[in-house]
Amino acid sequence: MEKHLLDPARLRKIPPQFSWIDQRLVRERHIERLSHAAGALYLFLLTVADVRGLSFYSERSIGRYLAMTADRLDYARKELLRADLIAYRDPLYQVLSLDGLPLSSERGTGICSIKEIFKQMGGAA
Repeated sequence: MEKHLLDPARLRKIPPQFSWIDQRLVRERHIERLSHAAGALYLFLLTVADVRGLSFYSERSIGRYLAMTADRLDYARKELLRADLIAYRDPLYQVLSLDGLPLSSERGTGICSIKEIFKQMGGAA
């Protein structure tokens, strides 16, 4: 099937405020490791981040935007930290590059290239 624009007048462009989502999030299956709450928080952080991936929305504001309790937001943030998708030091969030993350497998064990394994071991590749 050939792809074609359904509405050429509404062709999506990267906006001046630099908000976009890396397709590797889905292609490399990182998204499969996330709960809905963590996915919602990640999408929110991607949306509000600047060009360096930084944002500093308060917990209260994020909770209000996402309709999450403080406990649920805390759990979602910890999930994103464990997945190595964000860095956090109150009140600053940084959305991290997907470069260097191991590809997720169906069982969530992750697969790495030999180069990445040596890099993780501290060796040169």
